[in-house]
Amino acid sequence: MFRDIDADCYLMVDGDDTYPAEAAKALCEPILNGTADMTVGDRLSNGTYAEENKRAFHGFGNNLVRAMIKWIYGYSFDDVMTGYRAMSRPFVKTFPVLSEGFQIETELSIHAVDHRWRIKDVPIEYRDRPEGSESKLNTVSDGIKVVAMIGTLFKDYRPLKFFSLIALAFCIGGLCAGMPVVSEYLATGLVPRLPTAILAVAFMFIAALSLATGFILDAVAKVERKQWELHVYRQAENE
Repeated sequence: MFRDIDADCYLMVDGDDTYPAEAAKALCEPILNGTADMTVGDRLSNGTYAEENKRAFHGFGNNLVRAMIKWIYGYSFDDVMTGYRAMSRPFVKTFPVLSEGFQIETELSIHAVDHRWRIKDVPIEYRDRPEGSESKLNTVSDGIKVVAMIGTLFKDYRPLKFFSLIALAFCIGGLCAGMPVVSEYLATGLVPRLPTAILAVAFMFIAALSLATGFILDAVAKVERKQWELHVYRQAENE
């Protein structure tokens, strides 16, 4: 969608009349004066979202996604699921759009944090949807898609951390299964629970394989990051 438009500032807004048009200037100003690469319309800080939003679990889902991004990437958004944002030209032209639905907000946020773009939260007023209109957002199915998107981008952007967690889980499983077998062998010299011993070895092998995969993909991700940085520099020079 972005490749067809050339502009100095790109404004994204949901078409459900829940975001005030008068806030567009406040969102675009940091982009146009060069102090931010992405501004985020924050509905939560002033409490209007909690007052106006009548849909169950939306606030919980927003907080869950914020917590996951903070844990993985170390950055805390005030409102990560807002559909009101402004973005700079370099940001837009180097952003690979992978999602097709309501995951776009999560993808934009993670891309901005991972690539160290300058982010600014701008408090905005929020109003509920006009009476008689229906949201296309399905809380459960779209929520699952958002969480899956976070997991996918976690694997792509932080492969060593992702596969280290998998390796840790299998390592713990292998130790839990293998320690009784080892203790029994040291005491009796026998291995009567051979299937358990095989399972423990398999878990430890998978843990080692996962860790090796993480190191390999981390090296690949670093090379891709360097190439992306060079692409951004070339993009800036061409402008």
